[in-house]
Amino acid sequence: MEPEPPLFQVLVNQNGWQEYEVFKRRYRQAAQELADLEGPPTLATAPPPERRQFVRWVHGEVKTTPRTEARRILHFMFPGVPIGRLFAAASEADRSSGVHGPAECAQEGQLDYGAGDVVMAAANESARFAARAESSNVGPHTMEQLEADIRRIVTNYPNHPVGPLFREVRALRDRAFDFLEGRQPPQYTRDLYVAAGVLCGVLANASFDLGRYEAAETQARTAFMCGELAGHDGLRAWVRGLQALIAYWDGRPHDAVRLADAGSAFTPEHGTAHIRLTSIKARAYGQLQQAGDAIAALHTADSMRDRMAIGDDLPGGMMAFPQEKQLFYASSTHLWLGGSQHLSNAEARAEEAVGMFEAAPPESRRLGEMSLARMDLAMARLNRGDLDGAALQVYDVLGVNARRRTESVRKRVGQFGRHLALHPAGTAPTAIAIREAIVAHQEQTPAELPPGGTQ
Repeated sequence: MEPEPPLFQVLVNQNGWQEYEVFKRRYRQAAQELADLEGPPTLATAPPPERRQFVRWVHGEVKTTPRTEARRILHFMFPGVPIGRLFAAASEADRSSGVHGPAECAQEGQLDYGAGDVVMAAANESARFAARAESSNVGPHTMEQLEADIRRIVTNYPNHPVGPLFREVRALRDRAFDFLEGRQPPQYTRDLYVAAGVLCGVLANASFDLGRYEAAETQARTAFMCGELAGHDGLRAWVRGLQALIAYWDGRPHDAVRLADAGSAFTPEHGTAHIRLTSIKARAYGQLQQAGDAIAALHTADSMRDRMAIGDDLPGGMMAFPQEKQLFYASSTHLWLGGSQHLSNAEARAEEAVGMFEAAPPESRRLGEMSLARMDLAMARLNRGDLDGAALQVYDVLGVNARRRTESVRKRVGQFGRHLALHPAGTAPTAIAIREAIVAHQEQTPAELPPGGTQ
């Protein structure tokens, strides 16, 4: 006949703590609550039992009574259960009861610990609720630091290699998730959802830059969900824009238009999110060869820029849509539409964008976006017969992209190389040299995470 399991095993199973890592987490939480409620503060750092000790407790193989700190924490976790009773064999009533702790069993007479124990158990439960309601894992300093880290990351992102930043952003996102799983006053919960949404958005953008579109879309969906939970229109509009951008680069212009329209349903608190959405839509219409819709969208974006109220875009940095970025989106739109007038417009917009990108201090230049603007300029110049002018832009892009690789720049360089091969000037020595440089560049290691990185 099988021996009766110890009451500890029964209660752990009833509470869903049978996995060691789950129990350890709950033990630490109880230690923190008890330290906050009764003290001393050092109780919060009391180490949980090791895995082998936990296994012995589960099987009733207890040779010595747990130390004082552990006894206090266990009593707090299982109020009303004497420590000796906790590791003794459970009765049939213990095992058949559907309760999650001894206090309710005692009320039904299933565990007779005495009226005093039941009263104290009820008092402890109320005290634990008060401690949880009063305590917080997030305070003003924590939020200030998290927001400062996010501002630093979104500011540095356009100017630094994607791989190393990815791992840092992932760690910061995990910290935001951990905060959300803890306890905080309601006023911090919304801020945490916005922070988590921004960080998921950065990870989506990074995944996109690494050529992992499926992972990018998953991250973007989570970012949008965080925006929904926070009720933050600016974040929701920005994420819809990112999703539209992914669809555009993935060759799904109809989806890009649909997602941009969906983002426009949210009225941001301030900033450039709607200008970005409309500019993305213009490029998608250009890809679809819907010239009227594309030009109308460009005019709408220009009007929005003129009417824009002063205000920051979320934390700024990569999440802002400055004038120069709008200009090169316009140049891409004109390139898609083709024809001498559109080529002239594309060259003018791209040239102006490159000049504005270059005017920024070197440490804050948007390298990927500046490279894309240069590729637009190179394509416009090539199609107008200026091979040497195109070559200057391409070589600059190859140098920058060797240091900060992104999938979108790689695609544009590849498109240029294929177009050049079919161009009337494709057999010229300058053209051959450009194509050889592009082939050598494309054969280098693609954009990737550092060893051990995952998405």
